[in-house]
Amino acid sequence: MDSKGLDELAQRLANAMPPGLRGLRDELEQNFRAILHSGLDRLDLVSREQFDTQRELLSRTRSKLKALEKRVAELEAALPDTGAAASADASASTGAASTAKSGARKATARTRKSSSRTTRKDDS
Repeated sequence: MDSKGLDELAQRLANAMPPGLRGLRDELEQNFRAILHSGLDRLDLVSREQFDTQRELLSRTRSKLKALEKRVAELEAALPDTGAAASADASASTGAASTAKSGARKATARTRKSSSRTTRKDDS
């Protein structure tokens, strides 16, 4: 909010005072103005001009991002398919290795359980 708007608001608040307090109107108006300014300063607001500038900058940035995303998609489409196939093969082999490791862990755990049961029977 600009100074003119705050001054008008402070003046309206001062004018709304009961008739008995009209003598203090100028002092109250100054106090209202000071309170409004300090309250708005704490809110860390930006001016309309700053807001519009940032909105325009964001709009341009989004446009550039969309253009770059489109260009990357075109370049990826132009790549030979062997790269994509190799990537899929690598992903599949990684998944198979992970499954094999998981199976080995389960087998080891079963063996440990079995051997601990055998040991307990032998102890008795």
